[in-house]
Amino acid sequence: MTEQLIWVDVARKYIGTREIKGPKHNPTIMGWIKRLGSKVLGIAVTDDETPWCGTFMAAVMTECGFVPPKVAVRASSWDGFGVAVAKPYLGAVVRFQRPGGGHVGIITGQSKDGKLLRVLGGNQSDMVNETWIERSRAVAYRWPAGVAAPTLLAPVMDAKGAKVSANEA
Repeated sequence: MTEQLIWVDVARKYIGTREIKGPKHNPTIMGWIKRLGSKVLGIAVTDDETPWCGTFMAAVMTECGFVPPKVAVRASSWDGFGVAVAKPYLGAVVRFQRPGGGHVGIITGQSKDGKLLRVLGGNQSDMVNETWIERSRAVAYRWPAGVAAPTLLAPVMDAKGAKVSANEA
């Protein structure tokens, strides 16, 4: 990975981090929540079962020195992060819409037919992982402010037979 895409490297180091159902909570996720606080997240969060894709993104971007959007816990807040880009570039922050809410993550690839995006994010099946999401659900592509404009489109990958996420939680 290049120095320019440090946020991708930081996000990948958390792959496998998962929420814990019930009264106990994952200390890594709770650490993000505590460090970010309600001033960054926009609400007081007390568990790892509150939708946390935005929390994950805020934790990653903050660790990399970027300022997350106001009310970072909300996926839709990421529509205002950094600067808009028009295409699915490798490392771009992507925001999706779905019935009942939204989702935010980082683009790491795209399917050969261009219909799916490979997304690295939190709260995908209750954990940090990479999953396939329909590109038609993407409503915003964003790039961190102050970083050179992207030039590398997301790499094309074979998604034949891949499970496609329909409800990130």
